[in-house]
Amino acid sequence: MRRVRLIRAFVLGLGVLCASVVLLGQDSKPTTTAKTGDQASAPEKDAKTSTTYSGMYTFLKDGEFVQVTVEDEGRVTGFISRFGDGESDKGAFLDQFFKNGKLEGNKLSFTTEIVHGVAFDFKGSVERGEGKNPGDEAYFVLKGTLTENASDVNKKVTSHSREVAFKLFPQDSVPVPVVRK
Repeated sequence: MRRVRLIRAFVLGLGVLCASVVLLGQDSKPTTTAKTGDQASAPEKDAKTSTTYSGMYTFLKDGEFVQVTVEDEGRVTGFISRFGDGESDKGAFLDQFFKNGKLEGNKLSFTTEIVHGVAFDFKGSVERGEGKNPGDEAYFVLKGTLTENASDVNKKVTSHSREVAFKLFPQDSVPVPVVRK
């Protein structure tokens, strides 16, 4: 059963990652920003760097992951796929989509929707990890504070915070779709 869940997580993540690669690979209309020589303006450089942060990162347990997609103007979308911990969802695979998220420079924050009485808040940064080249495992790492907010049947919310480091999954293990023009 665990193997089926891991395969499901991988296939789901692969689909999301492939879709984001296709979207990133699409040609866009050229903008009319002023450039001097071959130097790109700072906003263009920041936008290009921040989109490279998009991808699938590890989460708390083996087989769990967080998908981060950086969009225009620092808007961040994504979701966490994790195993349930409650009595009613123990071992079930749960997807928690971001309610809101933003990236300012390398500072990342997001809050998930509540699923089965649990929501997550992340506040931290995207940092270079131990991966040597883009596409390597842990090329980027999400470091910061993850707060788990759980509510019981009486709607009493308890919060548990911990320092985390989520590593980017390797990109070369994912087939890159061919973009046709």
